[in-house]
Amino acid sequence: MGCRVVACIPAYNEEHTIARVVLKTMTYVDKVIVCDDGSTDMTGEIAEKLGAIVVRHERNMGKGVAIRSLFLKAKEFNPDIVVVLDADGQHNPDEIPKLVEPLKRGVADLVIGSRYVEGGKADAPLYRRLGLGVVNFFSRRLVKSTVNDTQSGFRAFTIKALAELESAESEGFGIESEQIALALKKGLRIVEVPVTIRYKGLPKTSKKRSFLHGGEILATILRLVVEERPLLCLGVPGAILMLTAIALGAYLLLLFNTTRYFSIPMAMITLGASLTGITLMIAALTLYGLNRVIRRVEKQSMKRVQK
Repeated sequence: MGCRVVACIPAYNEEHTIARVVLKTMTYVDKVIVCDDGSTDMTGEIAEKLGAIVVRHERNMGKGVAIRSLFLKAKEFNPDIVVVLDADGQHNPDEIPKLVEPLKRGVADLVIGSRYVEGGKADAPLYRRLGLGVVNFFSRRLVKSTVNDTQSGFRAFTIKALAELESAESEGFGIESEQIALALKKGLRIVEVPVTIRYKGLPKTSKKRSFLHGGEILATILRLVVEERPLLCLGVPGAILMLTAIALGAYLLLLFNTTRYFSIPMAMITLGASLTGITLMIAALTLYGLNRVIRRVEKQSMKRVQK
C-alpha cells in the first residue's frame, strides 16, 4: 500500500529544536515542508539546509495561517496523506507511523494523536493541564464532539479530508478546534490514537501567555457555534432583551402615569435593551438565512459531482 506521505511543520522561532524534528520526520515521510512563520532566528535556514522545503512568511501570521500555507504547498506533491506536527519537539516523529496506519487501512479520514486516550501520555505542568482541561471541556460541549484531545496539533489527514477542511478560517491556535468542527459537519471519520506529548526539557513551548492562548481558542469555538446555530445563540438572547425592554417600558409608563416622575436611567436601560435585542435578532435571522443558502448551494454542488 504505497502511500505518498508529506509532513507539514509550522514553526516560529524554533532554531533549538527544528533540526531534530526535521531529521527524525524525514525517516517516515516522503517530503518535509516547514512554514517559517516570520521567525527572527535561524529556524528557516536550518530547516532548508537539512533538506526541508521552506515556505516563508515575512511576519508572524499565526498557526492557522501557517497551516493553510503548508497545506497549499503540500498539494503540489500530490500526497495521499499529510501529517502535521509541531516544531518545538513536543511531538515525537517516531509515532508518525501510528498516526498514518488508520488512514492506510481506510478506517479514518482524520487521525489525532491524543494524550487523553488509553496509552497516551503527557508530562505537562499543572497549570497547562488545567487550562487544556477547560478548553477541551468547552470545545467538546459547544461543537458536540467526542474527541478527547481537541487541542493536539499532531494530526494526519487524507487528501479528501484536506480538501474538506480548506474552509477553516482561524488564523491562530483555534485552528485545531475549527478543523474538528468542520470534520464533524462534513461527516469525516475521526480516530484518536495514543501518543506521548513532551513538555519537560524543552525550550518554552508556547509563544503566547497561557490565558491569551486559551482565550483565542475559546473565541474561535464561540464563533463556530454562533455561525452554526445563530437562532439559539443570538436570536434567543435578542428575544429575551426585547421582552425585558417591553416590560421595563411598560413599568416606566406606569410609573410616570402614577407619579409624574420620568426615570431617565430606566429609560436609557430600556432603550439600550431594545436596540441590542433588535440588533441580535436581525443578526440571527441574517446568519440563519445565509446558512440556509450555503447549505442549499453545497447540496446542489454535491448533486452535480455525483452526476
